[in-house]
Amino acid sequence: MRLIALGTAMGGRLASLDALDLILQAGWIVKLVLLVLAVFSIACWTIIFHKWRELRRAAEDSRTFLRIYHEEGVDAPLESVRECEESPLAAVFLDGQREFRRIQKYGGGQLDHLDEAQLDHLASRIRWTAADELARLESRLGFLATTGSAAPFVGLFGTVVGIIDAFENIGAAGSASLAVVAPGIAEALIATAVGLLAAIPATIFYNHFVGLLRSLQADLDLFGVQYERDLRRSAAAPAWAARAAER
Repeated sequence: MRLIALGTAMGGRLASLDALDLILQAGWIVKLVLLVLAVFSIACWTIIFHKWRELRRAAEDSRTFLRIYHEEGVDAPLESVRECEESPLAAVFLDGQREFRRIQKYGGGQLDHLDEAQLDHLASRIRWTAADELARLESRLGFLATTGSAAPFVGLFGTVVGIIDAFENIGAAGSASLAVVAPGIAEALIATAVGLLAAIPATIFYNHFVGLLRSLQADLDLFGVQYERDLRRSAAAPAWAARAAER
């Protein structure tokens, strides 16, 4: 009778528990795991919102910049280009223009000509700037990937520890009925559920952002090649060189 009464009481406790109650009644290791997962989840959502805005603005400003560049080429007004502040392509263009002016001022170049070594240096600077811009856009995405892959295992660790505690309590109670087992198992499984809640959005948005970055990388590669070609073709033109030197 005592075991029946105990099982009935445990069953009533399980029925009355919600997720918050299960978390509060879990062991300290499970609570620590849940805290770590909560921090990971908050950090992931912060990165997701920031990257969503950053990559969307980068794509929109890049489309605007390309329209300007296709119309004006290397003569594109710097004031209009600077308005595309989130575009990695615009950043490459502006840095190329700054480097050209620096070569003209300090590199011994003539206003109507750049030698091959100077043009190679300019092309190298364009490629380095493109790589820096891509690295800037990729920043913090690694945390999403890490959370997506590691959070389920962190949650599983909390679950395993919780189940061990549950079986110890079962042994102490001297009963293995469902009413006795279920509350402890439910408390333990909360950790796995929270781990999945942290991992699923991190994985989904990581893959989405990687797709956007591949598109931007393709645009950067194509623009870099076109920009280098245009600079080599235009560097010897006195009118363009004079205008660039005056900016």
